[in-house]
Amino acid sequence: MRFFCAAILCLAALPAMAENFNVGVLFWSMNIPGQVAMRHGLEAEAARINAQAKREGKPGVVLTVQVAGDGETGIENQIRQMRELIGQQVDIIIVQPTDNAALSRPLKEANNVGIPVVAYDQYISGGTLAAYRTSDNFQAGFLDGEYIASLVQPDREIRLVLVEYPHVSSTVERVNGFLDALRQSKRSYKVLKTYSAVEAVGGRKAAKEILKDFPAKGSIDVIFTVNDGGGLAVVEGLKAAGRDEISVASVDGDPASVENIRVGRLTVIDSAQFCGPLGAAAMSAAYALLTGESTPYHALVPVFPVTRETLALYPGWLGPIPESYSKPWPSGTPTWSGSLKVVKP
Repeated sequence: MRFFCAAILCLAALPAMAENFNVGVLFWSMNIPGQVAMRHGLEAEAARINAQAKREGKPGVVLTVQVAGDGETGIENQIRQMRELIGQQVDIIIVQPTDNAALSRPLKEANNVGIPVVAYDQYISGGTLAAYRTSDNFQAGFLDGEYIASLVQPDREIRLVLVEYPHVSSTVERVNGFLDALRQSKRSYKVLKTYSAVEAVGGRKAAKEILKDFPAKGSIDVIFTVNDGGGLAVVEGLKAAGRDEISVASVDGDPASVENIRVGRLTVIDSAQFCGPLGAAAMSAAYALLTGESTPYHALVPVFPVTRETLALYPGWLGPIPESYSKPWPSGTPTWSGSLKVVKP
């Protein structure tokens, strides 16, 4: 199936008629596989909405799509793109923010002209969102932390390296969850150093710096990477250098990272997002707002802890979200739940 086009995407052969809603969609990156999967889920949900709307004689949606790109350039691009959508007077904007703070002013501009904005994956600081959907990022870090704690002797200090990205809320929450789990598990740890990476280029750079700063085998116990976009490159760099003694905990559920777990290649846990259902949740919330239906303001899509023990239960990025099950390691919350968590109605 072909999901993408350069500018305007009309799904399910829906004619661009006045009664259809014009939905502006701003994606962050098409270089981070998890974000590509989120886009697939969003567009598949739009197609489902259009098919149902056609059957029921209701308004459908026409998507006007733009992609920001990575790094500082991507942030600037998305500011411009959001203002372009405001100028086009779209009915609603769905945005995956490249930066929590950078879109504050454009969000306020949308508020001023009455265009509702739904953010997903990341939050926007400043202005008023109509709805917010994201993965349970604190849970993602916490699941990683409690699993790592279960692998380490209680009296041993964990020598820890963080590969983080402090510019967006999701990755900050993952670090907070990871460290909170270690503390709640009463595991002593020392953060040796932090690095920044969220995509492959940054990950390769971080791997080189880690190997330079900690050249001796056994000098690092655990590396926590906030996503697979950068984390996979870190694993590749460490593996090439023969640093198999390091355990890696990551977040996202990239198929390559899941395979690393399967074959025992450094990564021991990856808290996987349900990227497709997350994108679909954002589109569903937007359509509910357009049609006057009730939808929660803030809701979290659960994440799934992929380990060698749970591989058989994980369906992949596009879901469906599995049933609840008992975690096969010690936990203060021994049952994993696949329910959407409403934070604010």
